[in-house]
Amino acid sequence: MSQGSIFQTLLSVIAAFFGVQTDKNRQRDFNKKSPVPFIVVGIILAVLMVIGIMLIVKWVLATHS
Repeated sequence: MSQGSIFQTLLSVIAAFFGVQTDKNRQRDFNKKSPVPFIVVGIILAVLMVIGIMLIVKWVLATHS
């Protein structure tokens, strides 16, 4: 997978997280041969988001105690 393709996949997954994917990009993504890169990037971003939220909550609780 090329560097541009990885960046393109990352941007597509982020857009999908927020629900702002353009129809042109969605069609491009659905024409890819394998959904595996989108699944892997999606799982990684979801885990990072959960960890980020956990850290923010811990920080807020620690500063207001």
